[in-house]
Amino acid sequence: MLETGFNSNQQEALTLLFENFWILREKDPKDYQLIRENERALKQYISEKLGYALIVQKDFIKMEKVPVNPKRWMGILDFQTSRDYVLFTCGLAFLETHAVDDQFLLSEIATEIEELYPGLYPLDWTNYQHRQSLVRVLKKLVELDCIKEIDSYAGGVEEFSHSQEQEVLYQATIYSRYFMRNHIRSLKECQTVEDILNMDWERNQEDSRRKRAYRKLLLEPVMYRENEEDQDFDYIRRYRNRVREDIEEHTPFEMEVTKNTAMLTLPEQKQQYESFPDRKALSNITLHIHAYINRHLENFERNPFGEARLTRAQFEQLVEQVRREYQAGWSIEYREKSGLKKIADDALDHMIDWSFVKVEEETGLIVLLPSVARMIGTYPKDFEKEDD
Repeated sequence: MLETGFNSNQQEALTLLFENFWILREKDPKDYQLIRENERALKQYISEKLGYALIVQKDFIKMEKVPVNPKRWMGILDFQTSRDYVLFTCGLAFLETHAVDDQFLLSEIATEIEELYPGLYPLDWTNYQHRQSLVRVLKKLVELDCIKEIDSYAGGVEEFSHSQEQEVLYQATIYSRYFMRNHIRSLKECQTVEDILNMDWERNQEDSRRKRAYRKLLLEPVMYRENEEDQDFDYIRRYRNRVREDIEEHTPFEMEVTKNTAMLTLPEQKQQYESFPDRKALSNITLHIHAYINRHLENFERNPFGEARLTRAQFEQLVEQVRREYQAGWSIEYREKSGLKKIADDALDHMIDWSFVKVEEETGLIVLLPSVARMIGTYPKDFEKEDD
């Protein structure tokens, strides 16, 4: 039976686990110690509510966060192509053959990755795009502390983009062998992402509906009622008071539930969380798009789930109307330097990442989701006067 509520230290420890891939004792000793001191309570809550494993080692702590619905922002945002991910996994395979603290050159790992690469066409380090991929991968491995950069010629790893003769000396760390999750079966048996995700549910069959609902609430910006038989959303709606109380006793969040949406909100912004809206220009543009949509709801035909569909051309027309009305207060990038397509593309990507819209794979239509009505932004009546 779970104890009632988390104290401030336990809430902070839970936040650290959600907001970081892992906590390294060497780099963040205070954070590591905070989690260790509250390990028992954290493990119990994380296991019972989310079905996650909390891995505690003498060198690091890691909560293995597995989403219900993988989103693109959950990937490695610095990677630009699928090749980057393949090279990354080949890099991890290379590190498995090296003992902790072993040193190796960039040319050594490049040669090994070239041999391990399973692509239809082989890697070619004379190809600029291939070298750029490897640069992104090596930088990410350093950032994740899977390897350390010890020494290099002038220019460091970036110089490899321009010359395959560039050398960098690296050192393997203990963390690389813990990066990948352990699965109950070989990944070779999996054909799709869903196959991999389903393996996690095979060991989380008890109270799986609750765990799915909590994962959606805590990992995604918004949880939607996706159809009439949506069991995850039904759990939230049926037990909303119990879930709300539980969330508010263990985290700094408050829970809102409407007919078609459930979301966690912060009473005030906290630095450790990435939240919407922030101070970036695209947040302002998104809020202005929301305001325009809410003022013209009669122009949007909505289904029982609160969704409205637009063609790409209609979305660009909408953005153009918003630009005419609000651009005076936008950043110079979007006020003067960007055309309509650039603004529409950037706004659409931002709205997708925050689950305000989605794009239907079958039709390409842009679907406005119910949370568009949750937050809007407008200028004060005397804005232009003050600007002048």
